[in-house]
Amino acid sequence: MNNGSILKSKNFIKTIICAFFLMLAAFPTHCFSQEKAAEGAEKRFDPKDIIFEHIGDSHTWHVLGHASLPLPIILYTDKGLEIFSSDKIKETEGEEGHNSRAVYQGKYYSYTSDHDKVKVVNAATGQIDEAATKNVWDFSITRNVASMWLSMIILLLIFISVSSSYKKTEGKAPKGLQSFMEPVILFVRDDIAIPNMGVKHAKYMPLLLTIFFFILINNLLGLVPFFPGGFNLTGNIAVTLTLAVIVLIVITFSGNKYYWKHIFKPDIPLWLYPIMVPVELIGIVSKPFALMIRLFANMTAGHIIALSLISLIFIFKTAWMSTVSVPFVIFMDGIELLVGFLQAFIFTMLSALFIGMAVDEHHH
Repeated sequence: MNNGSILKSKNFIKTIICAFFLMLAAFPTHCFSQEKAAEGAEKRFDPKDIIFEHIGDSHTWHVLGHASLPLPIILYTDKGLEIFSSDKIKETEGEEGHNSRAVYQGKYYSYTSDHDKVKVVNAATGQIDEAATKNVWDFSITRNVASMWLSMIILLLIFISVSSSYKKTEGKAPKGLQSFMEPVILFVRDDIAIPNMGVKHAKYMPLLLTIFFFILINNLLGLVPFFPGGFNLTGNIAVTLTLAVIVLIVITFSGNKYYWKHIFKPDIPLWLYPIMVPVELIGIVSKPFALMIRLFANMTAGHIIALSLISLIFIFKTAWMSTVSVPFVIFMDGIELLVGFLQAFIFTMLSALFIGMAVDEHHH
């Protein structure tokens, strides 16, 4: 083996080691620590808690190690509006390994956190009052909401910069960020919008570009292991549901008379109407439903697999397991990088296809 090969091997090993520690830094260290049980023995490591904490939502934004940023809690009750910081009801670890709930006395009710859900506490008994909790509407700024705002700010900065570059370099070759973004924008137009929508594509280009880049930027940010928060926005069913509903609304209001005729008065024998019309109506909902589930399932699965592989080190309680799990995690991150682009493309392409079917003119 020559000196160049040895140097490359050393650099590869250093890369794996650095990636491993960066991945560990993405998650709260107290989650991976071996807690003490009531009898003083070690509490068994449970990867389920870490996985659900990462893929779920939270009222705090984890930064690094034990450090986290409290997010504002906004509650609308039957008596009025309540606003306070999430650190006032933060769950803390007790001496015997049990979580103790902090209680915050608000203007109208007392509140606590139960598995990242804000609950009303009965002042007399100190127990959670489920009946009173039903009267509280939670409009809090959670981690997913904050991460969505962050991705929107990034998108605005990118496209405002690209827009100003187009104005400054009109008729000239693109430069800088503009030269990087232009092929992607043309790809969405030429390979997604035009083949599925034809001449009517220009009307829907802003929607398709927004969907594509919104999904893509959130997929990529969710894959950065040392990114503060380590969020999983596109793996949240509420986010994918909202995107699917937007597509459904556009399809419904864009559908021409031929589209609706095909659903309610298809060119088939009359006795088939009781079968085909319900099937077509189900198809209206099933198309965006497929968009919602596909994006949610693919992105969530990738995060679960990566966390499960990292958890093997702490389940077997040996650093030697990192020689197996870390290369697999790096490989999975490479696959997820491809999946991040692929899911943004598939969601946008199917959205364009469904809208194109609704606006397409009738052909014999």
